[in-house]
Order: sequence, then structure tokens, then C-alpha cells
Amino acid sequence: MCLVVLALRSIPGVPVLVAANRDEFHARPTAPAARWPGEPAIHAGRDLKAGGTWMGATQDNRFALVTNYREPGRNRADAPSRGALVEGWLRGADTAGDYLTRLHAQGERYNGFNLIVGDAGRAWYYGNRGDAPRELPAGIYGLSNHLLDTPWPKLARVRQAFERLIAQAGPGLPATHALYAMLYDLTPADDAELPRTGLPLERERMLGSPFIVSPEYGTRASTVLALHAAGGAELHERRYDPQGLPAGDSDLSWGRRVRRRDQSAQRL
Repeated sequence: MCLVVLALRSIPGVPVLVAANRDEFHARPTAPAARWPGEPAIHAGRDLKAGGTWMGATQDNRFALVTNYREPGRNRADAPSRGALVEGWLRGADTAGDYLTRLHAQGERYNGFNLIVGDAGRAWYYGNRGDAPRELPAGIYGLSNHLLDTPWPKLARVRQAFERLIAQAGPGLPATHALYAMLYDLTPADDAELPRTGLPLERERMLGSPFIVSPEYGTRASTVLALHAAGGAELHERRYDPQGLPAGDSDLSWGRRVRRRDQSAQRL
């Protein structure tokens, strides 16, 4: 992922709500979000080049997501896949604290990343360009390609919109289509507000909007994940082509039946 907003224990009955954009080269082979063949407990997209995934959840509601840390010139071609960090959590049985503590001990092996892992009860964050792993208290968080809650302009825009949608939804969940619309924000940042990460200004401008459209690199998918306190969950993914046009949806659900504001009762 490259832009994530996350509500932890901030919505009655929904301890985890994630809305995120995945930005990637359009040529990189990717499998859509689905139950993994032969491993139906895992619900996620899949990177078909390096393996692993950028975000996913399991039948027992473990979830994880990763973003890259933007640092041009420091990335190593021989570093292990960061997508394997998400997959390792989804396949495992460790506590979040134990998993990230072990990872922290070998974090220098990887190119820069931010990783959030957890379940419907707790979530932890670790960025290998920041401090030690820490548990996240209840609240609303934002993450892009720097450390957690770094207020890059595009992240600040989406986080504010996310907070408004949650407030407007009252005790329920925001509508999925409203979350997709929130993520489909093409507003560029002012040059004076752009982060200075070492990229050329034109590249920073291209990356400065929440939703990115360009022929070679851009927003490939928007994803919404909700874990329900009663045990059900839902993962929605909308994919986009290089022109930024919708190119397919995945709607996964497991667990009990719940009622959404934008839907009648459905099987989750």
C-alpha cells in the first residue's frame, strides 16, 4: 500500500476499518483480492513477481498491511520481499508484539517499510526507519511512505475525509462506495507542501495526490477492510487501469450476517 487510513476501536461493533490505495507499476503482475487457492483462510491480493501481499486478512481476522518507506538511492535489489512480512503474519500464530519484536531484530535486512499487524482486538506498528514496535491505542491513524501519521498533504486530506465519513455514519459503517470515492482523490498538493524525499520535483508532484494516474505507475487498487466485533469481516477491492478507470471489483466476506447502511443484510 501507499496510502492508508485506519480506525481502531473507534466505530461501535467494528474494531478495525481500513481504507487504502495501492500504488505500483502497472506492468507488475498481480492477482486480484481473493481467497488464496489451496489456502482459503487467507483473503488478499497477491504479488506475482516477488510473492507475498501488501494487505490481507484471515478467516480468524488477523490482518496486516505494509507500505514502502520512500528513500531514493537507498533501496537494495537483494533485500528480502516486504510483501512476505504481511504473508508471514497472516500464516502465523504469534502475537503481534512477538512477531514485530523478532522482526525488529533483523529490520536492517529490508528496504524501508512500515508494517501494521493485528486482529480484531489489538494492532501494532513497526517501521524499520523509525523506533521500536509499539501497540496502537484506539484512534484514527494515517500512513503513507514515511512514518506513521507523518502529515504529508495527500494523507492529511484523506484522513480528514475519513474522519468526516465515520462521523456522518453515526453508529454504522461508512458506505463502501463513499470510501472508494474518498480514495479516488486526484487533488494535487501545492509544491510548497510536497515532501522532500530526494525525488525530482516532477516525480514528487505526480505522487502528491491521493490517487495517482500515469501511464507507467499509479494507483492500481483501492481496498476497504472491516473486521466486526461479532466475528464477521469483509474485504472489498476496486482495481484500476493506467487511465484511472475501474477495471474490476472483488467483494469477499466471511463470518456472521451484519447490516450495512448502504446494503441490506448480507452474508459476511
